[in-house]
Amino acid sequence: MLFLSFMKFRLLLFIYFAFLPALVAQRSYSGNVLDANDKNYLEGVTVEVVGTDQVKTTNTRGYFSVKANVGDTLRLSYIGFIEQKIVLAEETFLMLQIQDKARLLPTFEVKSEPYAFRFKDGKLTLIDPDEEKSPSTKGGISAGYLDSPNQTGGVAIAGVLSSLTKRARQEREYQKKQEWLRRRAGYYEIIESDSIRQNFMVKYQLERSDWDKIIIRFNEGNNYHEFLDWSKDRVYATLSEFVQRESQWIN
Repeated sequence: MLFLSFMKFRLLLFIYFAFLPALVAQRSYSGNVLDANDKNYLEGVTVEVVGTDQVKTTNTRGYFSVKANVGDTLRLSYIGFIEQKIVLAEETFLMLQIQDKARLLPTFEVKSEPYAFRFKDGKLTLIDPDEEKSPSTKGGISAGYLDSPNQTGGVAIAGVLSSLTKRARQEREYQKKQEWLRRRAGYYEIIESDSIRQNFMVKYQLERSDWDKIIIRFNEGNNYHEFLDWSKDRVYATLSEFVQRESQWIN
């Protein structure tokens, strides 16, 4: 009888420890993902528990919910934003922010009647008509009733005809953007290199979140020249010096 009781105890103990990981895994982590710049909710952000099948996307309020363990790594990814990784702790509701890569993109405007748009910080917004200035006919062609405030019955055309077409404007803006990207090729070759990032993180014992914050400050500190026409060697030397200095504050 004593032997049977002992065997039952061992069996129960085995079952308990066998199912303990599954019981521990039943922890729900939820929260919201915001744009670090304007604090707006981000829809469509991929929220993944690394190493598991838990992959969700945020809704219109930036909300998500996943199952994970304490110590698991949560990875946030969104097109045009810096990937973010967070090690999960006891706190199960999270307010997370991710940084827009497009903060250094130039601002330009595109007009397509009857609307006008502004591209700024990587975002396309509709321009309020009240902030636009009245069109000028300087250097153009004007014909109509001089006494009419709106030149009814006549024609008013400003600027060079061939350069003011919608297609021509879009092509010019595209070419400008391509030229801007070409002049920053040295910057992108260094900043988007996984091997360079990994080497710096190992050398200075940085977490991914630390690295992302350093890069944001690095970009902000060099915003006035935007790394235009910099060679990759010059970018690397400047970044190396910056990371060495910043890591001292982190560590």
